[in-house]
Amino acid sequence: MIFQMMQVGPLGVNCYIVGDENSREVVVIDPGGHARQISELLNSLRLNVSAIVLTHAHFDHVMGVEGLKRATLAPLLVGEKEKRVFESVERQGEMFGIAVPPLPDPERWLNEGDVVEAGNFKLQVFEVPGHSPGSIALYNAENGVVFVGDVLMRGTIGRTDFPGGSLEELLKSIRTKLYTLPDGTKVYSGHGPMTTIGEEKLLNPFTKNYV
Repeated sequence: MIFQMMQVGPLGVNCYIVGDENSREVVVIDPGGHARQISELLNSLRLNVSAIVLTHAHFDHVMGVEGLKRATLAPLLVGEKEKRVFESVERQGEMFGIAVPPLPDPERWLNEGDVVEAGNFKLQVFEVPGHSPGSIALYNAENGVVFVGDVLMRGTIGRTDFPGGSLEELLKSIRTKLYTLPDGTKVYSGHGPMTTIGEEKLLNPFTKNYV
């Protein structure tokens, strides 16, 4: 598995580049800024982008989309239930005093059970609402990794005070979708360090009463 991680954008979003070592096809997850640096890394490693995927459409996760799409011509994929949030990114940025570049229309809207492919590397789509209504997680069973956006982070969970957020839905998503994965699954979040499903089930104070 190809795996690269960069911290990008004004709020330090974890952007992941993952894919197939043989074909050099990759998926870029959550390009929250620094599109030029992401493009330079892709070029230096001779990687071809099969898709740009957003775990959700909060403004800090999308600020590099326009530039990266222009550089790679790769299709943009977003959770279907995230349409309203996706359409509000410029207003979101205004609330924080940050100008968000206009987003291109997605080529594909994702739903539960869909698969995102880069060569022989496959990511299974889980719908995990709560932090945002259309949040998705991307799971690769072969390598035991899941990319969860801001749903679950080491020792904590995502905020639910944004429009469309729900603490009840978030905890349900974690319990029924993420915590059913093998304990050794590595969890790569939108912010902060890597953790594992087993570690969070055991130690996360926000979810321990809901496992």
